[in-house]
Amino acid sequence: MDDPGRKQRDPADHHRRTRARPAEGGLMLTELHDELREIARDLLGRKPPVTWPALVAAGWTGLEVPADLDGAGATFAETAVVLTELGRAAAGTPCLGTVLATGLLSLLEPGEERDRLLAATASGALRPAVALPGDAASAAPPFAVAAGQVIGRAEFVFDAVEADRLLVPALDADGVPVVVVLGGAAAGLEITGQPVLDETRSLAVVTAEGAEGRVLRFAGDPLDGLRRLSDRAAAALACDALGLSEAMLEATVAYVGTREQFGRPVGSFQAVKHACADMLVRVSVTRRLVGAAVTAIAEDDPGAPVAVAMAKAHACEGAVEVAGTAMQLHGGMGYTWESGVHVHLKRAMLDRSLFGSPADHRARLALRYPR
Repeated sequence: MDDPGRKQRDPADHHRRTRARPAEGGLMLTELHDELREIARDLLGRKPPVTWPALVAAGWTGLEVPADLDGAGATFAETAVVLTELGRAAAGTPCLGTVLATGLLSLLEPGEERDRLLAATASGALRPAVALPGDAASAAPPFAVAAGQVIGRAEFVFDAVEADRLLVPALDADGVPVVVVLGGAAAGLEITGQPVLDETRSLAVVTAEGAEGRVLRFAGDPLDGLRRLSDRAAAALACDALGLSEAMLEATVAYVGTREQFGRPVGSFQAVKHACADMLVRVSVTRRLVGAAVTAIAEDDPGAPVAVAMAKAHACEGAVEVAGTAMQLHGGMGYTWESGVHVHLKRAMLDRSLFGSPADHRARLALRYPR
């Protein structure tokens, strides 16, 4: 239950001020991120769990939508703050599907259809998702389109079941990547929920057999557009992993400081101190790597693929280790439903496996060096 003595901040008011964010960094931007983080933590910590209208009112659905389309005109740096807090709270929201869709739409050629989709997403009137297979490390789409009809299948697609529109990256008859916009109930399109161990996430199998939609094209190099979309997805999960790692470290330090054994806190034992120190090192390195990846994406740095691969590999592998250590240090309590540690551990394991495993991303990094 919310503390009645705590002042509740209006997320919508922050959304209005976010639209006036400075073009460059600096103290003002740091303060903006701190405030966004504080509001997100407050909103996600309320009971009952936050609803979709509340996320829309907070402006999260339109963070990266241009201001002239009623968005906040922010960058991936601001989105990353929200994604990290979603991981910290292990929140079950369709935000990731919206983040991927907004990023993909921003890569397409400007036009009436694209702008309408962006504006509707920002206002919350539309809940889009991207048919990006979560079980693939590469950006190659598993769909093909000819004469406006899509054929293909993708698994582990985020937030597709709840989506009003599905954005399907596909190869046209000439082998050029395009994006096909499909209605959620389009004929020839089947979206089936895909149960996973992590109950905080909504994943689906998307199958298209002649589904008809409108074809939109990338504004720049289509192959580069697909790569940027793939990097965005991997970076988003790295942010999520960072948030849940931070939550597990804080919860564990608090627990071992109060849980007593043999007449003193278990946190005073050397073995426990070393385990907590290892967790802190993992989280600290993750924070630096994720920060570098987020900055590279926000600034459209050519080195973004390398930064993202480093962040995804370390953050998601580290999150499983941190959450696993948290469960051990919580003792028997760590295995109970009441502790909530198991929720973060299962989410960390899913983050590790989707959009490229740590081994997949290390293999990408190894390609930089000639044999």
